[in-house]
Amino acid sequence: MKKMSNVKKGFTLVEIIVVIAIIGILASFLVGAFTGIKRTTRDAQRKTDLRSIQSALEIYRSDKGDYPSPDPSNPFDPCGGSWTVDGTVYIQKIPCDPLGGAYTYSYPVVAGGYELIACLEDLSDKQKDATNNITYCNGTAKWSYTLKNP
Repeated sequence: MKKMSNVKKGFTLVEIIVVIAIIGILASFLVGAFTGIKRTTRDAQRKTDLRSIQSALEIYRSDKGDYPSPDPSNPFDPCGGSWTVDGTVYIQKIPCDPLGGAYTYSYPVVAGGYELIACLEDLSDKQKDATNNITYCNGTAKWSYTLKNP
């Protein structure tokens, strides 16, 4: 004689809700980590872009004897085009900030120097400036990173 069993197969609604909640919590951690990685990657790109511009500035100084004056405008704005002076191409494609816009080139009144400024998103970056340059970097979690002539 067969024994009848009242055991039902499958998951209860409570079990399914618990599993969905756990998956949702894990997904929120992953999204948060991914956002931080994207910020760090954009900041690394900014630093690389400034080094590229710095190399072009040094070649320009080697050719012309001094750094370009940013007046009447920043020679690296608009970004995306080339920087050509007297037929010499110093940068094929001027780098743009990963979120759009141009980097800041400042040629101080004191001769013999320049500053290239980018605004970082990651406030924990160890290479950020000791004091934020709020003239260029203000607003939501932005901090300056400056390269000066070597």
